[in-house]
Amino acid sequence: MRTEDVLAAIATGLWRWDNASGTVTLDGEAARLLGLPAEPVVLPEVAVRSRFHPVDWNEINGIVNLAVAEGTLAEARLRIMDEDGRVLRTVRSRSKPVENRTPEGRVDYELIGTIQEIAEPQPGTTAVHTPITGDWRRSREAFLLDAGRALAEARSTAEVLRVAASLSMPGFSPDGLAVFGVAGDRLSVIGHHGHAPGDEAPFTGMLLDTAYPAAEVVRTGRAIYLPTPEDYERRFPVTWPLAKPFGRVSWAFLPLIVAGRTLGAWMAAFRQPVTFSPDERSVLTTVARMLAQALQRAGVAESERELTTGLQRSMMPQLGPEIPGMTIAARYVPTGGGLQVGGDWYDMIPLPSGRFALVIGDVQGHDVRAAGLMGQLRIAVRAYASEGHRPDAVLSRASRFLAGLCSSQEEEAGAEAGERGPGGESDYLSPRFATCLYVECDPETGTLEVARAGHPDPAIRMTDGTVLMRPTAGGLPLGIVPDTDYPTTRFALEPGETMMLCTDGLIETGGHDLDTGWARLRAVLEADAETYGPGADLTAGHLERLADLLVQAVHGPSSHHTTGPLADRREDDIAVVLLCREGAGCGCGTGRTHPSRPARRTVLTVAQAEPERITGARRQIRELLHDWADPEQVDSAVLMVSEMVTNVLVHTDGDALLVAEAAGELGTRRLRVEVADGSDELPHKRHPGEMASSGRGVLLMEMLADTWGVDPRGAGKSIWFELYERSKPADEAG
Repeated sequence: MRTEDVLAAIATGLWRWDNASGTVTLDGEAARLLGLPAEPVVLPEVAVRSRFHPVDWNEINGIVNLAVAEGTLAEARLRIMDEDGRVLRTVRSRSKPVENRTPEGRVDYELIGTIQEIAEPQPGTTAVHTPITGDWRRSREAFLLDAGRALAEARSTAEVLRVAASLSMPGFSPDGLAVFGVAGDRLSVIGHHGHAPGDEAPFTGMLLDTAYPAAEVVRTGRAIYLPTPEDYERRFPVTWPLAKPFGRVSWAFLPLIVAGRTLGAWMAAFRQPVTFSPDERSVLTTVARMLAQALQRAGVAESERELTTGLQRSMMPQLGPEIPGMTIAARYVPTGGGLQVGGDWYDMIPLPSGRFALVIGDVQGHDVRAAGLMGQLRIAVRAYASEGHRPDAVLSRASRFLAGLCSSQEEEAGAEAGERGPGGESDYLSPRFATCLYVECDPETGTLEVARAGHPDPAIRMTDGTVLMRPTAGGLPLGIVPDTDYPTTRFALEPGETMMLCTDGLIETGGHDLDTGWARLRAVLEADAETYGPGADLTAGHLERLADLLVQAVHGPSSHHTTGPLADRREDDIAVVLLCREGAGCGCGTGRTHPSRPARRTVLTVAQAEPERITGARRQIRELLHDWADPEQVDSAVLMVSEMVTNVLVHTDGDALLVAEAAGELGTRRLRVEVADGSDELPHKRHPGEMASSGRGVLLMEMLADTWGVDPRGAGKSIWFELYERSKPADEAG
């Protein structure tokens, strides 16, 4: 009996589908099953395609591609249509894709297989028929959409593995999963689910040439399906004893491929038998592709996080050993742009003199170059400081260093731009500047010497909780002019006081400007001070908590409800350093506060070349007396201070040293203000005319001060006045 007769007897036809030539060769039985005359024929692809249901044609395309990728048979159910669009019959196609290479060198495929008619089940029988379309397909599509969305949202390898373990495939769900990676010439187990801890040990470090399904999948890039334990034992007898104890009966091992590169393998194991039909293999293959892409994304993200975290840790130094009598805390918060490093930095530098220096700065920009320049500038400042240079000399050298560094990079960028043509990285390699604040601290006396390069002034929280901006002399930001002088400001940090240094990111984040941003931070500092009022128990670590509160105030959920008035909500890196000189009321020691209210004290120097600092002196007095009972007394104090400092600048050749102190209990305090200068000429009372522009200083003191006087000194004099706090009478309060 001929083979053709046997195939015809079982309603099975033969076909050959040549994709390169676009022709289909049918024998007589195959032609009959397609609704054509029962004789051998060669037809164009379009003529045969018109006989298939459109939905089934789309389905078979995916199945053929899957078979080509896996090197397996392509099996599908197809509905045959007549010219009027009616379904004649349902057939099963089983084909083997064969690779052909055209004369032009292009790779194409030819399908060689059979077509067999499927008898439809009769009502009341137990015949099982799974339609091509229907609920299963809709469930599969919904599952793949949900799986793709969940895997796309996973941000780490652990999250990807959790998502993969929670996937419930339609009609068949694995109860054991494992993801294998490649480490050199060995397998590595990235993660697993449905197994006990330690079960992965026999498979970790397995050589890729081992007769194990996952190893073979990695070597070949083709999936392996093992429907029964017998199949597993027959194909992989060496490693079957390792898999047998887990009690699974079906296994699928699929390659994890991204951009043509096999990254590893995915194992799905089942306790219930699975035949791995084309539809089931299609689902598994799609999940494997999504899983591979998710793992690659997660790996890249984790590498970037590890890189940026390591870079951040290397650039943000530790604060060093403890300093007797002082406590330091610092925080660095990168911008939310994803890089996790930026141009802000802080540092603590031990000095040869036994003192130490605190440095805080901000390089322009939030990109990789800003981070690189920051690292170089921080090292340069540390080197200059370690050589023993004074604060002004450290900043002058740092400015020269940054200007030269940016200039050389700009020249290199220009040369590269000339080779590449216009455009490109001009902004990235353009000159940058940096702001910086350098403070040299003497821990024994609390003396601070400050040099400032375009950076925000430090803030001082006094022992009673009052927060003052401490005006300091400053110069241009680093890198703008190579040879720049930076004046130095000296003042003392009293016991119990806390100094805050920060970058503008802490002030302006959330749409705030300098004024509203400082008001927000002042509220946090003063509210924290109220927690440690007289008689409160103080514990170590308070300064760390205060640093967290300051960052939380601008980066926490509450900050979104207290945005500033500006429309520009530019986010920036944040660096903040807190320095506390331990004493009663500071919150850093382990003792208790003194029962009496500590004095507030501020010191300010106004140089002949800086008359604009008179404005800062007036602001200092207002901030010092922010809770004074009588606002008119505050205005009087501000007026007298302005007059005293102005007289020094006008009538002498020296600088004015302002010292103001408010002492006593609330409601009964005494304000004493002294302005010293180097001139021996004493002030005297004048009688200025109506149009006179000067000569009223002594008259103002007599009218507004409770008491005043002049104290001669060895070199110069000190003019002072005192005001005694009193509440405004009730009849004048309105």
